[in-house]
Amino acid sequence: MLADEGGHRVLAERHVVCIGADSPAGSSMSQEKTILITNDDGIGSLGLVAAANALSDLGRLIVVAPSFQKSGVGRSLSLFEPIRVSSANVEGHEAYAVAGTPTDAVLIAEYAILKRKPDLLVAGINVGENLSTESVMTSGTLGAALTGASQDIPAIAISLQAHRAHVFETRSEVDFGLAADVGRTLAAHTLARGLPAKVDVLNVNVPMGAAVARYKTTRLQRNVFDIRIIERLDPRGNAYFWIGSDFKNSQQPDTDVYALNNGFVSVTPLTLDNTAATDKHSLQEWLKEVDRGSR
Repeated sequence: MLADEGGHRVLAERHVVCIGADSPAGSSMSQEKTILITNDDGIGSLGLVAAANALSDLGRLIVVAPSFQKSGVGRSLSLFEPIRVSSANVEGHEAYAVAGTPTDAVLIAEYAILKRKPDLLVAGINVGENLSTESVMTSGTLGAALTGASQDIPAIAISLQAHRAHVFETRSEVDFGLAADVGRTLAAHTLARGLPAKVDVLNVNVPMGAAVARYKTTRLQRNVFDIRIIERLDPRGNAYFWIGSDFKNSQQPDTDVYALNNGFVSVTPLTLDNTAATDKHSLQEWLKEVDRGSR
């Protein structure tokens, strides 16, 4: 049901399933590829605009993204409040703003707006790199891509290396040109060929200032941040904290951090299976020791 709320057309709330029009069976629309674009920087991000413009001729494009900045929320869900959705203006593309997380946006897009799986999900272009195992666990950009993958949607997360002053700034005036070209190239190839076997998500990081794309297959560095906890006092003398960090470098040539810092487009294949690659017999022996120790 459509209703006017605060100047916006409210299109969906939790459990709403009446958004969007189903394509008639056998129509030409059923043959057109559908691409879902989302992010964690919010519906107003220039990176989102760059991605949408770059992919616009590859199929039906739909942009569904958080209403506001949602970096660092990972795959969190909105479970204790209704999720409102309103139409949005993203340079003429079909677009919706979701008052929730990137994961909310992906699920709302599939189950309430499209009412079917898109053929491809592209998360980005994120302002700032998403590197290492730490970013995989915390990034909203990667959270959106992994949520799509968990719904069996091929997914690509694209992030652009940026100066710290530009990160988290929705309207950052950075050059998205190469990242947009990389995104379009990988999206077109994925639509035509699918992702490589046993790959659920491609985590793509594009170097700033590069003139051409030099691709390098990488693995995740174990961590990339030196954490700093900054303690301050409020006017009443009570302590509060900021979590800060400095980037680590890498001397390991096969890592995403090393590749990006040396001017390569880092392409890291990710899988949803977080099972540790350990010997099951060794784990069973370890558990026997636990069992004996508890007696």
